[in-house]
Amino acid sequence: MVIYGVALLAGCMLVGAFIGQLIGVMIGIDANVGGVGISMLLLILVAAKGQASGRLDPISQKGITFWSAIYIPVVVAMAASQNAVAAVRGGAAAVVAGVLAVVVSCALVPVLSRIGGEPSPPLPDPPSEQGS
Repeated sequence: MVIYGVALLAGCMLVGAFIGQLIGVMIGIDANVGGVGISMLLLILVAAKGQASGRLDPISQKGITFWSAIYIPVVVAMAASQNAVAAVRGGAAAVVAGVLAVVVSCALVPVLSRIGGEPSPPLPDPPSEQGS
């Protein structure tokens, strides 16, 4: 069910935020350092592990896949909006680094698309059992 995707997303976000705060404390700053990235990696790892072990039924897998796809752009946008003001106040170096990261990421999209190869054809739906 989709609710499993929401629960997995929430759990990964909480764990990632906690670990990010711990990293911030360990390096001596009062900020979440890498919590978004950690939670994204946790979501990918936990979902892949659950699918590989066969513990998730197909409906649950669809819910987790849906929330995995939604999660990344939403959380990245949230993190970007939080850091934009600090980056502009931080000076030109922070702004140049941000712009350069975006340009390089956009330039790598075609390269990564070629690496992925041709998509596999979708699996046929199982025949439905109808009573006669």
